[in-house]
Amino acid sequence: MSAETVPRTVRIAGALTTLQAVAGLVFVGALLVRSTSSQLGGVGELERTQTWGEAGYYAILAAGVLAAGIGLLRGKHWARTPALLMQLLFLGTAWYALGPSGRPLIAAVIAVPAIAVIYFLFNREGRAWSFHASLAPDARED
Repeated sequence: MSAETVPRTVRIAGALTTLQAVAGLVFVGALLVRSTSSQLGGVGELERTQTWGEAGYYAILAAGVLAAGIGLLRGKHWARTPALLMQLLFLGTAWYALGPSGRPLIAAVIAVPAIAVIYFLFNREGRAWSFHASLAPDARED
């Protein structure tokens, strides 16, 4: 496996991770649109600045997920760990949506891509690609 070769499964994982980031950015946009409403509603009364703060927090998270997704698409080995960490966090969120929240459809929408990314990064091709990064340049079979 040459240094330039990125397995198809890693690229698929990168595409799924990038789509998750895009979904996060859409959520940020929805929060910003919501902040223009005269009545924010929800449990208790939210102030406009609180909604902006929430949007900013999710924008930073989405930017990190986007960086990891693009990194995987480009074959950057550093992107594997942040992408895997985010998938584990998504699985925790899906577990909460399934159990205490009683929202199985939302849980499935969150869990299925997360499980797919984990599978693609831990299958044979993904592990070989990851292992290749830890080899010394003179030990690679390029």
